[in-house]
Amino acid sequence: MKLLCIGYRDWAINIYKNLKKKNKDHKILIKKNKNLSFNEINKINPDIILYYGWSKIIKKKIYENFFCLMLHPSDLPKYRGGSPIQNQIINYVKKSAVTIFKINKDIDGGPILKKHFLSLTGDISEIFLRLEKIGSKLTNEIIKGDYKLRKQNLKKTKIYKRLKPSQSEITIKELLSKNANYLHNKIRMLNDPYPNAFIRTKDKKKIYLKKVSL
Repeated sequence: MKLLCIGYRDWAINIYKNLKKKNKDHKILIKKNKNLSFNEINKINPDIILYYGWSKIIKKKIYENFFCLMLHPSDLPKYRGGSPIQNQIINYVKKSAVTIFKINKDIDGGPILKKHFLSLTGDISEIFLRLEKIGSKLTNEIIKGDYKLRKQNLKKTKIYKRLKPSQSEITIKELLSKNANYLHNKIRMLNDPYPNAFIRTKDKKKIYLKKVSL
């Protein structure tokens, strides 16, 4: 079997490297930070394409001609769209899932192959380590043919927007109106590599907040 692994996020690349170590009998090509065209992919002719952590729209010609999979860190169809980890944490979600689905025309709406529980407690680095471990396990099962396609029910599901760096600011209004849990969640969900949470001082300077505890 030939797998083409496309991605740019560290946790996705780490999953790909784990797959390569554990699947010596398969040809696994890792393309970091490369948005390959249909013609480039066609020359490789992979059995499966992995777009883990990929945030760009996949062209119809690609997903209609190849078996393209995406990993999304939410209990789909909940929290479809951008910044799924951050949007869940800020809404006090602690119990989520790693979901692997087949790409189609719907944003994070294709049929699901695999799903596994994911805890959103701790800081981002801890969540990423869990994500890598679970994502590697589920993908290895898929490679072995251990999966079943299940259609998602997309009725009444919300598509979340990707958070902007400007939304990392903790405003005076938030400090006055939000509880400690909210502020704790906002700071921990914006650890590196994301734009860190910050407060703006009277002289317009920014104080970045990287560690937080309750």
